Amino acid sequence: MAPEQYREALNAAIREYEALGAQRREIDERLAQLAQTIGTLNRLCGFVSTVPWGLTDACRVVLKNAGRAMMPTEVRDRLEAIGVDLTKYTNSLAAVHTVLKRLNQSQEVLFVERPSGKFACEWRPSIRPVLFSEGALAAHLASHATPEPRRKRRKKA
Repeated sequence: MAPEQYREALNAAIREYEALGAQRREIDERLAQLAQTIGTLNRLCGFVSTVPWGLTDACRVVLKNAGRAMMPTEVRDRLEAIGVDLTKYTNSLAAVHTVLKRLNQSQEVLFVERPSGKFACEWRPSIRPVLFSEGALAAHLASHATPEPRRKRRKKA
C-alpha cells in the first residue's frame, strides 16, 4: 500500500471509531433511562425485583441518567425513588459515599466542587475520541519501536 492509502484508511478508521463512540454513548444513555423507568414502573405496579441491582450498578444508572452532577444525598434519594432496597445498609448514605469514591477512583465519575464548597459527582463518558496528527502518530510509533537485538560476537581463541 502507498502512504496515501494508509492515510485514507487511518482517516476512515478514526471516523468510524468516533461514530461508534457517539452511538455507544447514545445507547448507554437510553439504557440508563429505560432502567430507571423499569425500576420506577415495577415499584408503582407493586412488583418486587427477582434480580436486585447491586448498589454500584444502581449508582451508575442514576448518575448516567441524571445529566448533571449530583450530591450523594441526591443519589441516595433517587435510588430509593426507583425502588433500590437500601434497608440492608446500616447507614445508606455512607454506603453511597463509598460507592461514589470507588467510582471516582476508577475514573467513572468525577467529583465537581459546587459553589457552596460541597462536592457532587458527575458521570464521565467512557469513550473519548482519539486523534493523532501524522507527526504525532509517527513520533508515537517511533518511540514504541523495538530495537533489533544485538548479535553477540564470538571471542577469538
